[in-house]
Amino acid sequence: MGNFNEAAVNAVFGAIESYAMQSGRFDKVNTHEPKSGPGTGVLCAIWIQAIKPIRASGLAATSGLVVVQSRIYMDFLAQPYDVIDPKITAAVADLMGAISADFEFGEVANVRNVDLLGSTGTSLAAQAGYVEIDRQIYRVMTVTIPVIINDMFMQVA
Repeated sequence: MGNFNEAAVNAVFGAIESYAMQSGRFDKVNTHEPKSGPGTGVLCAIWIQAIKPIRASGLAATSGLVVVQSRIYMDFLAQPYDVIDPKITAAVADLMGAISADFEFGEVANVRNVDLLGSTGTSLAAQAGYVEIDRQIYRVMTVTIPVIINDMFMQVA
């Protein structure tokens, strides 16, 4: 048992979802990977990628790293082509800027901070690419959001 329970998980997801929605850059924001083609416009999807303990822990509790992914999607064939990358880049910059500005997530869910510079080996970052869903190609940028959680798991001897 630990402090990273369902309420804490929902608080972390909720914070990232809120930053995305407040940006006004997205036509849709989901807290799951799309199961079918996201359609037109700019979509933001948020999901969990990894959970692991970190060395910066105490003797009574294990602190941990929760890596959340947020992928920004836009139809690869959207017209005009020249707006696809600038739209996605602006959306990613707004999301990363909001996360950086409130890197403690308002101190909810025992969040120590977002690991902006990678002290755990994973930093806040974004990587561009392409994804095929339902035989349609989407231009994407995947944002890696490493969230450090204090006292994630209790230690009992």
